[in-house]
Amino acid sequence: MVRALVRRPGPRLADGLLTHLDRVPVNVELAGRQWRDYVAALAAEGWEVHEVPPADECPDAVFVEDTVVVHDDLAVITRPGADERRPETAATEASLRSLGYRIAHIQAPGTLDGGDVLRVGKTVWVGLSGRTNRAGADQLAALLTPAGLEVQPVPVRAVLHLKSAVTALPDGTVLGHPPLVDDPAVWSTFLAVPEESGAHVVRLAEDAVLMAADAPRTRALLAERGLRVVAVDISEFIKLEGCVTCLSVRLR
Repeated sequence: MVRALVRRPGPRLADGLLTHLDRVPVNVELAGRQWRDYVAALAAEGWEVHEVPPADECPDAVFVEDTVVVHDDLAVITRPGADERRPETAATEASLRSLGYRIAHIQAPGTLDGGDVLRVGKTVWVGLSGRTNRAGADQLAALLTPAGLEVQPVPVRAVLHLKSAVTALPDGTVLGHPPLVDDPAVWSTFLAVPEESGAHVVRLAEDAVLMAADAPRTRALLAERGLRVVAVDISEFIKLEGCVTCLSVRLR
């Protein structure tokens, strides 16, 4: 059974940090309904969902992916690049300890956001962004290399996180919206998609992915490739530079 960590949005969600987008009104009540629908979609796929205790004082805490990188039974607690987000990690660590995970930490001067970490097979791509630095990437490499993984840093300039630009299909194909991808040639198999939100998928199974509902052309493209696509409305989180990957952490 696949397990996932999630964290419900708090009352200060609309105050979340923005880097590449202008601030627009966020409907916090609607965001709560969308989050519940997102969690329900995971549960409908047979996932066992574990909720990290809420952090109402942290506007961005719903984006739980940024607080940890998980491989097998190892949970690497991140050191987010934004100072305001560092208090989010303690409850994630406590939740994973309770589930029996080994814990490691990214230490200063390293910074690392989980949204900058994309695993494709045995390769772990780490975006060097405004939130993740080389020291953080190097520390992650030191933790994951003994497990047989290869960590490859890649520059990220046009978007907040690496996974704001690219994610991977179950077969390892990397997909992205070309205007937001610094160098598509980095990946040996790259699929250009016509919508920004189409670049973001969560692997549900070997033949299924979860994606945002506002990318119908990409949804059709993936369906043509034989994938079953589950679409969810996350419009309020997109206003805060969020995407479907940000809202959960896939566990073993």
